[in-house]
Amino acid sequence: MPEQPPERDRPVADTDDPVHVRTPPPARHARAALQVLVAWVGAFAGIGLVVLLVELFPGMQLLLIGSFGASAVLLFAAPRAPFSQPRNLIGGHMISAIVGVACFRYLPDLLFIQASAAVATAISLMMLTRTVHPPGGATALIAVIGPEAVHGMGWAYVFPVLVGALALMLVALISNNLLEAGSYPDRWG
Repeated sequence: MPEQPPERDRPVADTDDPVHVRTPPPARHARAALQVLVAWVGAFAGIGLVVLLVELFPGMQLLLIGSFGASAVLLFAAPRAPFSQPRNLIGGHMISAIVGVACFRYLPDLLFIQASAAVATAISLMMLTRTVHPPGGATALIAVIGPEAVHGMGWAYVFPVLVGALALMLVALISNNLLEAGSYPDRWG
């Protein structure tokens, strides 16, 4: 019997070889591709819904704010993460919006103080209430550094933040359960 060459010296089959062409990708790759597609659809639908609400109801002073993009990443790319759960999404944005408006309205008119206090206080209150949602820090900051349209809203800024967060959550409840029913949310409270 002739001696076999060591494993490292054996030729590697070409990827164009018909054997490889007929071999289906492993199931985990198909599942991962499906998860990416569902995340894309969820993010598209979630942000799209917020934009539609803003455009369809101009009298309600709804807003599309940057922190909703960050929320979409958490909700649709990492739906099982603690920061992605409904309590964290809604509570984190609400606390942060209220804190941001309060810091802008009641602290000295120094950006250093208002911006720093808004983010730091929002983080602290989210931690104390177990509602940490990292995009909430941006929601608080937007209340301070946002354009005059945001500053002019005063306390009314809280309402569009709530509507946007609820719209994202609604889409997440639907899209995140497409592959596995009952998989989102992990917990409500």
